[in-house]
Amino acid sequence: MQPFRYVRASDQPGAIDAAAHPDATFVAGGTTLVDLMRLEVMRPAQVVDITGLPLAQVAAEGAGGVRIGALVRNSDLAEHPLIRKAYPVLSEALLSGASPQLRNMATVGGNLLQRTRCPYFRDAGVAACNKRAPGSGCAAIGGFTRSHAVLGTSEQCIASNPSDMNVALVALDARIHIAGPTGERTIAMTDLHTLPGARPEVEHTLAAGELITAVSLPPSTLAARSTYIKVRDRASFAFALASAAVGLDMAGKTIREARIALGGVATKPWRAQEAEAALAGRTLTLENFQRAATAALSGAIPRGDNAFKIELARRTIVRALQKAGGLA
Repeated sequence: MQPFRYVRASDQPGAIDAAAHPDATFVAGGTTLVDLMRLEVMRPAQVVDITGLPLAQVAAEGAGGVRIGALVRNSDLAEHPLIRKAYPVLSEALLSGASPQLRNMATVGGNLLQRTRCPYFRDAGVAACNKRAPGSGCAAIGGFTRSHAVLGTSEQCIASNPSDMNVALVALDARIHIAGPTGERTIAMTDLHTLPGARPEVEHTLAAGELITAVSLPPSTLAARSTYIKVRDRASFAFALASAAVGLDMAGKTIREARIALGGVATKPWRAQEAEAALAGRTLTLENFQRAATAALSGAIPRGDNAFKIELARRTIVRALQKAGGLA
């Protein structure tokens, strides 16, 4: 681990000001940052501790919905009565991630910005990684790709996004609240993460010094009938090979509206809009679920060892739809 300066912020303006330091980063639970610092993949010059900020509340909003502070621990959010009752897909996604010990430390804000588990990115001894060293190449392309993405990739990067929580938040139309040197702003969850394109080192749309302060979940007719399915190598403490967050708004047996988001198979939490469109106005049948799943993966690009993910993701979507629709 490289030497760094540690700053403990006592208030939000102070935290934002400290983060204006060159090569500064925020730390809360530290479950990703500290790990990558030990591997010398991340080498911040200044680490700003924000655990003292008052951002650890979960509260119902006046107009409906829920506001979740960025420092709420994953375990607390997963077990919160508001979340378990109104947004079951989020609770299920959180409980499927990591281990209880890590969930007790990990925060919502940190999980939103969780970095890829690509083994080439995490090995500082591998020279070719466009995320770590822009322009150096991508060792994964042409390498061992079993854990890598088939959606949203580019010729510069095929690393998958590892978060379970983020997939559920995409399906729930979450909004992200941000504070920074120029003031406050709010963006859609789908606008937080970026596709790798020609610049894989740019993973999100936050500007330097900006801090995620909260996540808002709107009232939803889809959330009550929602679920999260995760397929992985082990039953616990393993990242998704494929996952699906699904929500259904029903009129009898007819689907008025659907939300489908995918994890483990894309370079960012993936909204499967083609699959949603294929389900609108349809009934709850296996054939309709399979048609939607095929549409969701229509743009997939396999690379060697990860070709199996396409069929695995299709089956995961169908299984999630069956469960959300009460057919499982």
